[in-house]
Amino acid sequence: QVQLAESGGGSVQAGGSLRLSCAASGSAMTVSCMGWFRHIPGKQREGVAAIYTSFGRTFYADSVKGRFTISRDSAKNTLSLQMNSLKPEDTAKYYCGAGYCGGDYLNGNRYNYWGQGTQVTVSS
Repeated sequence: QVQLAESGGGSVQAGGSLRLSCAASGSAMTVSCMGWFRHIPGKQREGVAAIYTSFGRTFYADSVKGRFTISRDSAKNTLSLQMNSLKPEDTAKYYCGAGYCGGDYLNGNRYNYWGQGTQVTVSS
């Protein structure tokens, strides 16, 4: 089992920045992928960014490329998402996920463990 806990959400004006963190515990070192997903009520969950834990390769949704950066500190068992140049359309609840993705890193259906989520609100 892996337990995940997000922090760092909040409200910011368009163009601003936020940094999300995800603390992992339990059998976190056994997963092959960790990622950030977001959900807007009434819409499908969207994979935002992910990292292949073995080699550190990163993956991003086209909508956030160049603005968001995912990173992982394996010593501290934390996953972070630095979000810059935020836009109102980035407003969502953001979730940290972990699992055994089989190469499909931005597909939430391939993730086994989830945090409770943290709200990000970007105002225009």
